[in-house]
Amino acid sequence: MKILVVIAFIAILLSLGSALMYMMRGSAPPSDGQTPKKGSMATALAFRVGFSIVLFICVLVSWKMGWIQPTGIPAGA
Repeated sequence: MKILVVIAFIAILLSLGSALMYMMRGSAPPSDGQTPKKGSMATALAFRVGFSIVLFICVLVSWKMGWIQPTGIPAGA
């Protein structure tokens, strides 16, 4: 389960980095005969949101199934 969390976290960071790359590059004018690419940054951010939701659901399911145990501050402290 830890490997799945690490892979999902890396995917979130990669999609966030690609959105940053699209934002910093901006939209260059298309060459002759090419259509402009639209929505690349929005697509990358949408993937990031999707990866985050999947990661959150996986953590909740793992906790309910008993595969992971919560640690930290005890309840009522």
